[in-house]
Amino acid sequence: MKQSRLSFIVLFFFLFVAFSFGVNDAIFASEAFDIVARAATSAVKLPDHLPPLWLMMPFVVLLGMIATGPLLYHRFWERHYPKISVGLGVVVAGYYGLLMEHGLHVLEHTLEEYLSFIALISSLFVVSGGILIKINHRGTPLVNSLLLLFGAVISNLIGTTGASMLLIRPYMRINEGRMKPFHIVFFIFIVSNIGGALTPIGDPPLFLGFLKGVPFFWVVPNVWLLWIIALTALLVIFIILDARVGNGVKNGIEAKGGVRITGLKNFYFLALVILAVFLDPAVITEFPSLQKLFHLPFGIRELIMFGVAFTAYKTADRSVLKANEFNFEPIKEVAFLFIGIFATMIPALELIGYYAETHAGELSVSRFYWITGALSGVLDNAPTYLNFLAAAAGKFGVSLGSPEEIRGFAAGLRSPVQGDASSTLYLAAISVAAVFFGALTYIGNAPNFMVKNIAAQTDVEVPDFMEYLYKYSLPILLPLFFLLWLLFFNY
Repeated sequence: MKQSRLSFIVLFFFLFVAFSFGVNDAIFASEAFDIVARAATSAVKLPDHLPPLWLMMPFVVLLGMIATGPLLYHRFWERHYPKISVGLGVVVAGYYGLLMEHGLHVLEHTLEEYLSFIALISSLFVVSGGILIKINHRGTPLVNSLLLLFGAVISNLIGTTGASMLLIRPYMRINEGRMKPFHIVFFIFIVSNIGGALTPIGDPPLFLGFLKGVPFFWVVPNVWLLWIIALTALLVIFIILDARVGNGVKNGIEAKGGVRITGLKNFYFLALVILAVFLDPAVITEFPSLQKLFHLPFGIRELIMFGVAFTAYKTADRSVLKANEFNFEPIKEVAFLFIGIFATMIPALELIGYYAETHAGELSVSRFYWITGALSGVLDNAPTYLNFLAAAAGKFGVSLGSPEEIRGFAAGLRSPVQGDASSTLYLAAISVAAVFFGALTYIGNAPNFMVKNIAAQTDVEVPDFMEYLYKYSLPILLPLFFLLWLLFFNY
C-alpha cells in the first residue's frame, strides 16, 4: 500500500510536468512514460538523505493555485496569495529544518539563491523604472518587430529582466489603442526569455554555467543559429498577427518621429548592477565572500544591488516614475510567489537531481533537451540547469566542481560510449532548453510574471495562466522547440 501511494505521487508529478506542456510527440511521450515507470518502481528505494516523495505535494499545490487562482477565485487569490505561498514554503522548510539531516544546509543554500535572485530582479526593476523611453511613432508590425528584436539583442547585455523592464512600458505606450493579448505574450517569448540565450548575462542558468567553468564566449558560437531560427520564426508569426490588428485608436503619438530618453543617469546604475553580477569568488578567486566570513545568506554582490536599487529610487525623477506608472506591486508579487516556489521546489529538485545522476548513462541528448526544458518551464530554470549539467558532466566522467574539467567538457570531450554525441552537444541542449522553455509559463522565468503584472496594472488585456498555455505557448512554442530538436538534438 505504501509503495502504491508513493508511486502514485511520483506518477502524478511527472504527468503534471509532461502534460501541462502538451508533450504529445511519440518519441518524447515514450521517454516521459519510461521516466515515470522507473521512478515509480524505485520509489521505496530512495536513499535516506533524500526527502519523501509526498513532500513534493506543496510544490504541486502551489503551481496548481498559481494556475487556477486568478481564473477561478480571483479575489481570494489576490488577497491571500502571500500567505498561501509562504505557508506552503514553511511546510517544506519546517520538514527540512527539523527532520532532514542536511536540511539546515539546504535551506541556507536556498535562501542564498533566493536573495541573489530577488536582489538582481528588484534592482533591475527599480533602475529601469526611472528610465523613460518615448518613441514618437505609433505601433506598427514593422516598428513592433524591430523593438522586439532590439530587446532580444540587448537582453544579452543587461539580462532578460533588465531588457523587459526597460522596454515593456514604451512598447505598450506606442501600441495604446491597438494592444492585444498576443502583444504581451510575444514580448515575453522574445525579450523576456529566448532573446537572452547568447551570453551568461542574458539568463541566470547560463551565468551559473559560467561560474562553474563554461567559458563566457562559449554560448555564442554554439547557440547563435538556434537563436536566429527561433527569433525569426516568432517574429514572422508576430508580424502576421500584428498586421491583422490594424492601426487602432490614435493615441496622440505621431506616425513618424524619433526616440527620447529621460533619466539617463540610471544607465550608470544599470551598469553597476551588471558589474556587480561578476563580484563572486567563483569568478574572481581573491574576492571576499561574506557568506564564508560571517555566515550570512548574502554577499557583497547582493548588498551592492540592493544599495543601487535604494539609491536609484530615492534619486529618480518623480515625473518619470509617474509617466511609467511605477509602483512596487509587480516586484512584491514576484517576491512572495518565488519565495514559495524556491522553498517548495527543494524536494522536487533533489529527487530530480538524484534521478538524473543515477540514470545519466541512459539519458540521451534528446532526453536532456526535453526533460531540462519541461522542468525549466515549471521549476526555476537555474537549479534545473545545474542538476542536468552535473548529470551530463558525470556521464563523461567530469566533475562539476572542477572548472578546468568543465572547460574541457564544453570544448567537446568524447563520450567513452562509441557513437554517442559530443559533450558540447549535451551542453548546448541543456543550455538552450533551460533558457527557451522558460517562456512556456508565467513562472518559467521571473521577467514573465513582472511583465504580466505591469501590463495588467495598466489595464492591458493579459491572458490568464491557462489561456497563456493552451492559446499561445503550447501551439506556438512546442512546434518550434520540436523543430529545433529535430534539426539539432535528435540523438
